[in-house]
Amino acid sequence: MWVYVFLGIIQGIFEWIPISSQGIVAFLSQSLLEEVNPIDLALFLHLGTLLAVLIYFRKNWQEILFFRNPKLLRFLIITTIISLLVGWPFYKMVRDIAVGNTLLLVMGFGLLLTAYFQKKKINFKMSFNKLAIVAGFLQGLAVIPGLSRSGSTIFGLSLGKLNPSQILKISYLMSAPVVLVSSIYLFLEKPILFSEGWLSLIFSFLVGFLTLDLLLKFAKKINFSKFALIFALFCFLGAIMGFII
Repeated sequence: MWVYVFLGIIQGIFEWIPISSQGIVAFLSQSLLEEVNPIDLALFLHLGTLLAVLIYFRKNWQEILFFRNPKLLRFLIITTIISLLVGWPFYKMVRDIAVGNTLLLVMGFGLLLTAYFQKKKINFKMSFNKLAIVAGFLQGLAVIPGLSRSGSTIFGLSLGKLNPSQILKISYLMSAPVVLVSSIYLFLEKPILFSEGWLSLIFSFLVGFLTLDLLLKFAKKINFSKFALIFALFCFLGAIMGFII
């Protein structure tokens, strides 16, 4: 029971940080819960942080669901379709592969580029729809343990003309539809996860809501290029620690 609580807390903390929460949860669960597929459990725990996204951004979701923001609705539809098309085959390939840390290095370099783009105010003048394709593709790749979903999408969204607040908000909104679809799939394929891991979902939600609020407030207080640089350093540190362990 306490292992599930611990993993729920870890998911709630690391989901929003550009260090792969899926990779961390899968790495820990493959050591602590031998009877559970680590990739499936990592995906399952995203359901708790999904609830945090739905409640925290409830006003934005009301605008989307009641068609008061068709531009953002179209963006999310595109990212969701692309993410699922890219993520599904990778999920089938990696679910039985041991979790590694090399991709944290890739993530770190991506965030360094994000910091550079933001500092120099560089963007590629992509249309919103093209940006959705890029961000959706990167989100789909993030099913691979070690490749951070938030880090990938923050990097992708930084290529467009969005301001830092929009980048973070859209990155987190993008996760909801994909997590919902993957949760439905897991429920149909492995309902035992829901019966055994429900406590982890509670802690994933509670901790996720609090850390989401803290992170967004923190991002507003510092320059976004410094924000990206800080988490690039976290990625490099995580990769080094992974290789040592």
